Amino acid sequence: MSHLFEPLSLRSITLKNRIGMSPMCQYSAVDGVPQTWHTVHYGSRALGGAGLVIVEATGVSAEGRISPGCLGLWNSTQQQALDPLRQLIEQQGAVAGIQLAHAGRKASVGLGWQAQRTLTAAEGGWPTVGPSAIAFGDAYAAPAALDETGIQALIGQFAASAQRALAAGFQVVEVHAAHGYLLHQFLSPLANQRTDAYGGSLDNRMRFPLAVVKAVRAVWPDHLPVLVRVSATDWVDGGWTIEDTVTFCKHLKALGVDLVDVSTGGMVPTAKIPAAPGFQAPFAQRIRAEAGLPTATVGLITQAQQADDLLQTGHADLVLLGRELLRNPLWPLLAARELNTAIEWPAQYKRAS
Repeated sequence: MSHLFEPLSLRSITLKNRIGMSPMCQYSAVDGVPQTWHTVHYGSRALGGAGLVIVEATGVSAEGRISPGCLGLWNSTQQQALDPLRQLIEQQGAVAGIQLAHAGRKASVGLGWQAQRTLTAAEGGWPTVGPSAIAFGDAYAAPAALDETGIQALIGQFAASAQRALAAGFQVVEVHAAHGYLLHQFLSPLANQRTDAYGGSLDNRMRFPLAVVKAVRAVWPDHLPVLVRVSATDWVDGGWTIEDTVTFCKHLKALGVDLVDVSTGGMVPTAKIPAAPGFQAPFAQRIRAEAGLPTATVGLITQAQQADDLLQTGHADLVLLGRELLRNPLWPLLAARELNTAIEWPAQYKRAS
């Protein structure tokens, strides 16, 4: 059997293979509630053979959404609507996960295919917050710098959303601390220029994100895994680095995090990112080796042998696919055939196997 189709155990759950669906915003929710689009989108990737399906960035508050079309998990209506979606994923043989997020200064923008700028109140926008009053870019409003009360409230919102995710039946929760969103904003000196206990030194910049992870882990059952997505580098001088990330991940391990989902970038729009097939995998490999945590790798992974090689060479424990799964929901089934590995096809599709 190929490495790609070996099972992976995280606490009490076992993924049937090492292929996961990376959380990708669909910008198709209404008041944070999933719609028929989400049912088709996530259900098709689950029946396509992925071992783990992570539902897109889900706002822990209305103000934490990236756009008005983003999912939310701050009320019971959203929780109840996510339950059948989670059930559908599991009925197709995948483990259902959900990513909890707050967009910070990158919130209140248009849908993903629209111009990315801060929306006005008349357009359905809302005020944004961040570690410091520094805008993401020219088309973005400067956020209000969070005070201690706001920080503590956000910690509570992440924990409350985790409890709702558990009540909706999810077995995996991922805390979003990457791609220039709120927790990453606190980590990076490019966005965090505070002079209090949450800014300045690395320990201070990690304080709020670590408090969020601690609060989520405290309400999440011991037998279920917690994941954290990180950007391993800002790709900008003076920003967040891989060395910082390794230190951060050592703290995550001490808090009981089970796997780190390793991406990069997103902090500033001017970063020069050397994108190429598998370009982020070396960061996952270093974190895995130096922090002693299992990792997932993502980014321009398109071929079955490429994904299998990343696992075989110790770059990561799990491969997450994003755009390739948008192009081909049945990628895992076809990858198994390419790697000469026999796996079960859905009965309805066996005639094509």
